[in-house]
Amino acid sequence: MQLHARAGRAVLVGHDGNQMREVDPRSLALPSDLTAALHEWAEVAHALVPNDHEPVGGTAGDLVTRRGRQLAGRLATELGLPIAYADPVSGEVVEVEPSVATEEPVEEDFADDLPVREPTPWATGLTVTVVVAGMVAVAVASLSFALAQASLWLAVIANVVVIGGLSPSVWLARDVPVWRWVALGVASGLVLAWAALLLSLLGPATTVPTS
Repeated sequence: MQLHARAGRAVLVGHDGNQMREVDPRSLALPSDLTAALHEWAEVAHALVPNDHEPVGGTAGDLVTRRGRQLAGRLATELGLPIAYADPVSGEVVEVEPSVATEEPVEEDFADDLPVREPTPWATGLTVTVVVAGMVAVAVASLSFALAQASLWLAVIANVVVIGGLSPSVWLARDVPVWRWVALGVASGLVLAWAALLLSLLGPATTVPTS
């Protein structure tokens, strides 16, 4: 059985005889403080490694790794079997025996040693998103309407090219502080531009030629 931290949740992965299954530790007969500590550890790991696959280092990474191994040792003792600990920081998988739990005490307040996360700047971030969305919507809509006067298909192809070109950058920036607001604005602006184009084509006064 393996202990993983996935998307901010602690999960146990094992084979039930037919297929691999994920189990929430809270569904097992485990002490409530242990299950709460496991999910707290997973949440901190997700905040440190949002994509669950990009290894990081530093003091914070070391604390998450050490805390995870301690909890894996305690979990192994509670279940009475070895636990394969999948470190969310380094990606390594280490087998932890039940006896490991007694070799070093579990730190109950390890989150206090981690760098304090700044609160999400919703007001500033959403302002940036709205501004970027407006700029992108106006630019793309203007381009679409201009091309649609010559050919509707030309406007559609141009929009597909624009979306295809921006999609990789928007996807990569979705978890990056500051840039995630810009990415959200770009995505929203493209949706608004397409909506405006479709509404104009469906309107009763539409005179845009199709060829």
